[in-house]
Amino acid sequence: MSKSIPAGQDGLIPHLVCSPCTEAIEFYKKAFGAEEVSRMPAPDGKRILHAQIRVGKSFLFLVDDFPEICGGKSSTATALKGTPVSIHHYVENCDAAIKRAQDAGATVIMPAADMFWGDRYGLVTDPYGHKWSFATHLKDMTPAEMQSAMKEACAKQS
Repeated sequence: MSKSIPAGQDGLIPHLVCSPCTEAIEFYKKAFGAEEVSRMPAPDGKRILHAQIRVGKSFLFLVDDFPEICGGKSSTATALKGTPVSIHHYVENCDAAIKRAQDAGATVIMPAADMFWGDRYGLVTDPYGHKWSFATHLKDMTPAEMQSAMKEACAKQS
């Protein structure tokens, strides 16, 4: 009997529109070490109707753009001129993860730096318009320590 929730997929799963999706899958393999789990070609034989990849223990769903079923409008992040959403990933080495993504073709938006909340953190945009943040946790902090560090960091920027 089928389970209502597939094994390992009980969390939130981002579903990204990336065109061309086949290139995005290869980019994510190179940039993030993604593993392709499945892919379903569309009836036109040119686009991907659904693909699933895994980055670490997390899944991502991918699809090509299908403006013909979306009121004639493209829904890629590049067509929308960006996205307010970032996909966050804790990694062993933030600097190495950002460099790997950059070497694969991502654009660094925020180079890795030690942040007031206790993480080393940086941000990239992939060639398909999606933002990815990477962090390596450096130290545990109490809420009061974070608040104090935030005030100090903001004062330096003024």
